[in-house]
Amino acid sequence: MGVREIVVVSGKGGTGKTTLTASLVPCLGSLVIADCDVDAPDLHILLKPELVSRETFSGSQKAAISDTDCTRCGLCTQYCRFHALPHPPMVEAMKCEGCGVCAYVCPQKAITMNDAYTGDVFHSMTSYGPMKHARLIPGEETSGKLVTKVRAEAKAEAEKQGLTTVLIDGSPGIGC
Repeated sequence: MGVREIVVVSGKGGTGKTTLTASLVPCLGSLVIADCDVDAPDLHILLKPELVSRETFSGSQKAAISDTDCTRCGLCTQYCRFHALPHPPMVEAMKCEGCGVCAYVCPQKAITMNDAYTGDVFHSMTSYGPMKHARLIPGEETSGKLVTKVRAEAKAEAEKQGLTTVLIDGSPGIGC
């Protein structure tokens, strides 16, 4: 038999998913716990896990321009629909959506797309078993990728330890 996932979800936030998930933990025996509310994780408040390791997460890319290779032709500024390159070789990282059009149109190949730090994944241990959880940096839009990573790591942990259940505190709403 494979690993089964029990996911507590609802159509909006603030409905008690975390409370319900935490109350199910002692009833299910040997399991892996996952908090997939990466925008506002709080299952750790109730379960008080001990942090085992922390891993940075990159769910997107941002443009970087080589000052020495850039001829300031302005093509990147012209084609960037997010207005993230107002005066090359300056990139406004908060506006850059990582689409890569600037790197594509740059005749000098002075622009590279680099992985951007968007959050952290935590590997913890509770008194009930291992817990996988994460935190997205506020304002980042890669929550779906981070939720997928937490779920995959929780399932892999269950398989590694021979456990049959992953209990997931789902993300709020319908977006993830």
